[in-house]
Amino acid sequence: MLDLNRLSGQYEVRRMTEADAEDILAFCQKNAEYYRYCSAEATMEQVRNDLRNAPPGVGPEDKYYVGFFREGTLTALMDLADGYPQPDRAFIGFFMMNADLQGQQIGTGIISDVCAHLKETGKTAVRLAYAKDNPQAGHFWQKNGFDTVGIAPMGTWTATIAEKKL
Repeated sequence: MLDLNRLSGQYEVRRMTEADAEDILAFCQKNAEYYRYCSAEATMEQVRNDLRNAPPGVGPEDKYYVGFFREGTLTALMDLADGYPQPDRAFIGFFMMNADLQGQQIGTGIISDVCAHLKETGKTAVRLAYAKDNPQAGHFWQKNGFDTVGIAPMGTWTATIAEKKL
């Protein structure tokens, strides 16, 4: 089990719940570019699904849909699965920065802190997927040490699978 307080040295981190769904939706709707590359849009149904759904074999105790807050302001959202796709790994299913704060190295700091805590817990790698055609996402993840390990068709779009060794 992850210690949410150790996921960031600069932000308050807390699990997001159904009670936060409207705030999550408003946050996501400000990041229209993300959804454009996934051929989707932010909806309440999608937010509720993201809050509940976990990868195969991951129970609710190992799924962390968390918000990173500074002075009460939601700075970033992350959906993190501990122990997926293998027990010694973690999977970032979703990471989104506050649109007004992008480009300020805040996301890089958050990812660095998260990876450091995962390493402390014995994880050997972090895996994720992003829209292959999204140059902003590709640049961000490469800059943060994630290397491409595969490509996967996702219906109307293609995902780049990337991993960072810890």
